[in-house]
Amino acid sequence: MVAAGDELRREAAPPPHIELDALAIGFGGDPIFSDLTLRIAHGEFVCLLGPSGCGKSTLIRIIGGLIEPSHGRVSVAGLPPQLARTSLAYVFQSPRLVPWRTALDNVGLAIELRTPSVGKAERRARALELLHRVGLAAEIDKYPAALSGGERQRVAIARALAVDPSTILMDEPFSALDPETRRRMRRDLIALWQSTGKTVVFVTHDLDEALELADRIVVFSGKPTRILDIVTIAAARPRAGGDISALRSSKDHLLRLFTGPAGTPGG
Repeated sequence: MVAAGDELRREAAPPPHIELDALAIGFGGDPIFSDLTLRIAHGEFVCLLGPSGCGKSTLIRIIGGLIEPSHGRVSVAGLPPQLARTSLAYVFQSPRLVPWRTALDNVGLAIELRTPSVGKAERRARALELLHRVGLAAEIDKYPAALSGGERQRVAIARALAVDPSTILMDEPFSALDPETRRRMRRDLIALWQSTGKTVVFVTHDLDEALELADRIVVFSGKPTRILDIVTIAAARPRAGGDISALRSSKDHLLRLFTGPAGTPGG
């Protein structure tokens, strides 16, 4: 029997921001995953964690409407991904900046392409504010070749925020950076996320990165891929790569998932 209070709380719960129901996809006869179901709340920071090749990047491309699943249903804010594209933004492993445009113009270009009705003065003001927010106020006139790897990725994050998305899909955006820059970028990303309230889906194969960033970690097996577990990380932020005591049990659990037979990459 369901208590009346439990029923009321269930009815009052907001619908998921992202819903994936019974998804299946494969390429060239090679199945990646089947019957995958996941729900992500509005404003949640979710990391997709798993071995290389398990389909993490494929999954965010499905969420973004870049790939069609062979089976199942996807919705973002109640809409199919193709209809929700204007509320989505990407940050890839490579910043993909236009080399002949300055940092300021790269950010402004995103606004121009997404909402061409916005005037030049407003585009510039918004781009300036976002570059200031990501710590690049002094670098606005530099071209990508004159920026460090971390600075280029900051421009890419500012560009993603420039279109005011409800959801940001991030595909291993810090993997090419040196360890110290990665640590700084993680810290800054959390500060941006906390100030904007965006829903973030972040792909990584770095366990410590997931522990530092996520509200929840979705742990994938090797192919044929399935969800091994969804781990909630309740430790207060800022976190320090799994070294603090509040994260030790979660880290131990994640390590067991990866070293056990079910979690062995490729298994």
